[in-house]
Amino acid sequence: MKKYLATALSLLGILLINGCAPKADNAQKSDWELVWADDFDYEGLPDDHRWSYDVGDHGWGNRELQNYLGKDTSTAYVHDGNLRIKANRVITGNDTTYTSARLVTKGKGDWKYGKIEVRAKTSTGKGILAAIWMLPTDHKHGGWPQFGEIDIMEHLSLENYRDSIFQTTHTGAYNHLKGTQRGARTYIKNPWEDFHIYSVEWSPEGIYYLIDGVKRYHFPNESKSVDEWPFDVPFHLLMNISVGGNWEGSEGIDPATFPAEMLVDYVRVYQEK
Repeated sequence: MKKYLATALSLLGILLINGCAPKADNAQKSDWELVWADDFDYEGLPDDHRWSYDVGDHGWGNRELQNYLGKDTSTAYVHDGNLRIKANRVITGNDTTYTSARLVTKGKGDWKYGKIEVRAKTSTGKGILAAIWMLPTDHKHGGWPQFGEIDIMEHLSLENYRDSIFQTTHTGAYNHLKGTQRGARTYIKNPWEDFHIYSVEWSPEGIYYLIDGVKRYHFPNESKSVDEWPFDVPFHLLMNISVGGNWEGSEGIDPATFPAEMLVDYVRVYQEK
């Protein structure tokens, strides 16, 4: 996941919205049909009929420090009705390493258009980033950022962004490498203390970003080219906690952060009937 330096955020065209609900149409469509879901009403490892794992410790394009593990209950497990994604600090002799999980629905949940809804309680702590986001299943439109990215929720605990939820769209024309990415920053007091519903409503006309059912930002299909709108192919969902890196690690990593945990109550995907 490509990320940007926190010090440049004020220059990147992010739309700032405070924690109060904006004046927006919050009417819900009545013609959504549930097509995919995980309510985490079981115990143990995430359901392997729904979830796979991205694994490795190669930095993930952002100089991140974590090693993503696969099928390991120390980093991802279901308990008491919630999926728990955990980042850990591991000390072996003089070495300090980090483990975490990056769950993906690729090949098991891929959708073109729809409403993607996740009820989650984000993690907190300096040096980590919790994310719920989407990438294309096939790279029809090339590499990143040309193939597009939909960030449903990102939260990190840097000094100036402690209570901020970021929802962002990246494309070939609109991305942080150019300082042109589009999105919203919403202030929610201590978002790690309570569950919130993070969602997008994605159609051929555009993408609405929502928190708790309130529309926060609209990314329109400008009907220009694939550089502006690569969102005409199936995408899959990713959920993870990353450690360090260009953005989340820009103020260092607090050892007291660990273990850091994001809880997910459910994931539900709807499409129009």
